[in-house]
Amino acid sequence: MPDAFRPTETLTVHNARTALDAGLAAIDAGQAEIDLAGLTTVDSAAVATLLEWKRAARAKGQHLVFRNPPASLVSLANLYDVDQLLDCPHAAAARRS
Repeated sequence: MPDAFRPTETLTVHNARTALDAGLAAIDAGQAEIDLAGLTTVDSAAVATLLEWKRAARAKGQHLVFRNPPASLVSLANLYDVDQLLDCPHAAAARRS
């Protein structure tokens, strides 16, 4: 299995299409894990991108896991009530706090 895909530091409306395409290519290559530790700047486009990656993996019969989501992304996922759809570790715990 390939190493975890790692998006660039920024995942916003300004580069979401590029990030989406790179993630979809990784999923097509069999990627089952995306490491989000390097993300420092996100907006709602990041949440939409992650949801699309999940959909693409599910359509291929794969389970996709997001690792190390930054607090800002967890906060957005909680705000939009999609943390469970994203299946981000720590997102549910952050919601309960």
